[in-house]
Amino acid sequence: MDIKSGSVDKELIIRSEPSAVDFALLKDGKLIELNKEEDSNKFNVGDIYIAKIRKAVPGLNAAFVNVGYEKDGFLHYHDLGPQVSSLLKFIKRVSTGKLKDYSLKNFPFEKDIDKNGAIADVLKSNQSLLVQIVKEPISTKGPRISSELSLPGRYIVLVPFSNRISVSQKIESKDEKERLKRLVKSIKPKGFGVIVRTVAQGKKVAELDRDLQNLMDRWTAMCKKLYKPHHPSKVLGELNRASSLLRDIFNDSFTSIIVDDETLYTQIKDYLSEIAPEKESIVKLHQSNQPIFEKFGIERQIKTSFGRTVSMSKGAYLVIEHTEAMHVIDVNSGNRSNKSKNQEDTALEVNLISATEIARQLRLRDMGGIIVVDFIDMNRAENRKALYDHLRKEMSDDRAKHKILPPSKFGLVQITRQRVRPEMNIKTREEDPNGNGEIEAPISLVNKIKVDLEKLIKKKEHKKITLSAHPFIAAFLTKGFPSPRSKWFVDHKRWVKILPRDAYTYLEYHFHDKDGKVIK
Repeated sequence: MDIKSGSVDKELIIRSEPSAVDFALLKDGKLIELNKEEDSNKFNVGDIYIAKIRKAVPGLNAAFVNVGYEKDGFLHYHDLGPQVSSLLKFIKRVSTGKLKDYSLKNFPFEKDIDKNGAIADVLKSNQSLLVQIVKEPISTKGPRISSELSLPGRYIVLVPFSNRISVSQKIESKDEKERLKRLVKSIKPKGFGVIVRTVAQGKKVAELDRDLQNLMDRWTAMCKKLYKPHHPSKVLGELNRASSLLRDIFNDSFTSIIVDDETLYTQIKDYLSEIAPEKESIVKLHQSNQPIFEKFGIERQIKTSFGRTVSMSKGAYLVIEHTEAMHVIDVNSGNRSNKSKNQEDTALEVNLISATEIARQLRLRDMGGIIVVDFIDMNRAENRKALYDHLRKEMSDDRAKHKILPPSKFGLVQITRQRVRPEMNIKTREEDPNGNGEIEAPISLVNKIKVDLEKLIKKKEHKKITLSAHPFIAAFLTKGFPSPRSKWFVDHKRWVKILPRDAYTYLEYHFHDKDGKVIK
């Protein structure tokens, strides 16, 4: 694998199960994103439906639309798109068979709707309308929809009933923006607008044109389904999640994509050969008896990353609480020895470690809405700025729209993060084998023990340390190669004696000194 020295390993691990596909994105072996594609969820962001307007609600300036979900989709006036009148006319003529040319080049557009108009002037009950899912159904809400359609490709996004060409703000060079605008102008079909995505930077006209043709084919295939359609029905599905995920997150920095299912392996290879032929060779099929998530240490990371407390290096840990209105994250330094550094440096160090982990956690759990982080107080303004800049840098990879406010005097940082899919909630507790409800997963417990042990070793008060634990946990720590205990030995040059204790409850453990006294 050609990885330049000093570069980052970026791997996508895909596990296929009968009813779902799991995607884990690893950066240098660390889990940073987890996606689950379930067959049961019919409403994916980007899907387009032909649906009927159920009723307009003037008070909300919005309409409720039946897309076939138990709760109606919500369509606000501002999400209609300026050209909704043209769209309505187009749908009417295509569905009755009067219009068979879907290219829009000879289709006369209607006037744009008034920016501050009223929904009742534009839509009527029972009208047919094409709508696109912008936000999947979350908890008690139906899907949020828009009738300003867009078809995303690898390099460009096609916007029917528009003539605008716009280029991603993330492309900074003015010349490159102009070049892309010129290219797109030369290939853009009449009646369609185009948004140029960031990854189009430096691409040749042939690649953009191929992308455009693919999207035009998808548009035509969709329009064919509009003749005497069934209401409501999906007329354009997003690509399968593997392909749509790749389309949105894949870039040249990926070093490998590993998948454990042959069909999926072929799909991904085909898709990559279309969008990035030179990268086709990084797709590998996992053919070992060991489950793919075990082999890459993902199972373990899931168990230790989704609990209420998340431990980090140097004894620091986060406590994550979810309330109805917001998420609150508390940063704790653990009991670190403050001899070497003053308190301010310690606070900055812990805050920077925490900021990196928080950026990862937000993506991992896909937390949305308002997030308030209580960092450790810092008195110096330059340290607060350093923390703010670091958090912004760590979150720059995050695809979700987000805004971060600078830390307040009390060390509070407010973040808003837009979520378009339901939050990932993974249970880190397991069923008690004795049938008494739930217990902490062994891995989480072992992590706690490890954190406590590191604190003890740091204190340097005890030469010999013995750990007494429930036989299950004792066995877990001493078995396997390398066992967790031998890893501790490599990390800390201390051999810990482990005693199984039948009398202990599953979660109980104690450290003892050389005289057998419990170390508090």
